Amino acid sequence: MAGRNGRTVRDLRRANRTAVLQRLYFDGPLSRFELGPVTGLSSGSVSNVVADLVADGLLEEAGSVDSDGGRPRTLLRVAPGSGHMIGVDVGETRVRIELFALTLTELARTERPLTHQGYDVEVIVGHIRDGITEVLASAEIAPEQLLGVGIGVPGIVERTPDRGTVVHGQTIGWDAVPLEALLRDGSPLPDTVPYFIDNGAKTLGQAEMWFGAGRGARNAVVVLFGSGVGACLVTPEAEHGRAVEWGHLTVRVRGRRCRCGALGCLEAYAGAESLLERWGEQGGRPPEDTDEETALTAMLAAAYPAGGGAADPVALAVLEETAEYLGAGLSDLINLFQPERILIGGWAGLQLGARFLPAVRRHAVSYALRHPAERVTIDLGRLGPDAVTVGAAILPLADFFARGGRRAEPVPEGPAPAWRAALRERAPH
Repeated sequence: MAGRNGRTVRDLRRANRTAVLQRLYFDGPLSRFELGPVTGLSSGSVSNVVADLVADGLLEEAGSVDSDGGRPRTLLRVAPGSGHMIGVDVGETRVRIELFALTLTELARTERPLTHQGYDVEVIVGHIRDGITEVLASAEIAPEQLLGVGIGVPGIVERTPDRGTVVHGQTIGWDAVPLEALLRDGSPLPDTVPYFIDNGAKTLGQAEMWFGAGRGARNAVVVLFGSGVGACLVTPEAEHGRAVEWGHLTVRVRGRRCRCGALGCLEAYAGAESLLERWGEQGGRPPEDTDEETALTAMLAAAYPAGGGAADPVALAVLEETAEYLGAGLSDLINLFQPERILIGGWAGLQLGARFLPAVRRHAVSYALRHPAERVTIDLGRLGPDAVTVGAAILPLADFFARGGRRAEPVPEGPAPAWRAALRERAPH
C-alpha cells in the first residue's frame, strides 16, 4: 500500500534499514540509544530495524558501555563477514583484482600486467575472469557470498537497456564494447551476482570521498593522473560523483596530437605517457623496455638526483612544464565548478606528488579567478595506489546499502538475456 507521497511500507522499511546500516558502517560501534538521534528514527523503529538486521546476520554485538544510572548499553557494529565485494582496476599498466570483506578489509588480491597486447578486449576480460576465480579460491569464499563485482575502466560508461553496460574508450581503442555482456559470457560467477562498471576516475573519487581526503566536503574534484588524466566531480546534486573527461579539454590550439586523435588536449601534455614521450623528443633518455611506472621513476631520479648530483636539465624542464599544464588544467576546474577541495590521485599523481604539488598549486592559483582560487585547497589523495580498486568495490557496497542490506534480486528465468544478442552482434561473420 502506498502513502500520499507514493512510498510503500516496503520502501519505508528499506530506507530505515539503510539509515541504520550506513550509520553503523561509518560511525559504529553505536548503541541502540545512540542510533535514534543520528538516524532520526524513533526508539521503537530502531529496535525493530536492529532486530531484523541482527536476524539477517548483518549486525553483531561489539561490547557495551556504561549508561547514566542504568544497565550497560550494548554496542552494535556491521558484521565484517556478512558480505564480500570484488573491486577491479583496469589500469594503464596492469589489471588489479581485490577481494574485500563487507568492511572493506582486503582478503586477497592479484595483478595481471598489461604488456604488448595492451587493451585487447579479450585479454582484459580474461584477466578479470581469471582474477576473480583466483581471489575467491585464495580466500576460500564461495561466489554466492559476493554482493557484486565493481570494475573501474577508462572511458565513457553507458548503461543500455538491451546490451548491458557499454564502454566507449576512444583513447584505448574500445568502440562501444559491451563489457558486461563479455564478462557474463563464461563468467565464473552465477547470474545472481551483479557487475557494476564505471569510469576509473569516478571510482577513485568515490573512494576518496567515502574514506579518504574528501570526507566532509560537499563540493570536490578528484583527479586521476596516470598515463592519461581524468576527473570526478562531486556536488550536492551529484553526491556519488560524475566522471568528466577533463583530460580532453583543449589547452593548446593546434598542439600535440592526443591519443584520442584530437590536437592540443591536456592529456597530450600532462599525462604520464606524453610526459615520457616529450622527455625523449627533447633529447632525454627514457629507459627502454620498461613499463610507464618504472620509466617515470627513472625520470624523477634524473630530474632530482639523490645526493645532490647533476640534474638532467631536459627531464627537469619537461616536469616543470607539465606542472604548469596540470595547474592550468586545474584552474579550469576551479573556474567552472568552484570546488572547496581538489584531490590528486592515480599512480603518476602520487609518484610525482611530493615534488610536483607546490608548483601545481602555484600555477593553478595564478591561472584561476581570484575569488574561487582563494577558497580551494589542492592536496594529494590519501588512499594510495589501490584507491581505484577500493572505489570499484564501493559500487556493489553502495547498491547493497540502497537496498537496505538486501542482496540483488535473482535474474528471472525467461528468454535469453539481451547481452547474448550483443555478443552475437560482435561475433565475426
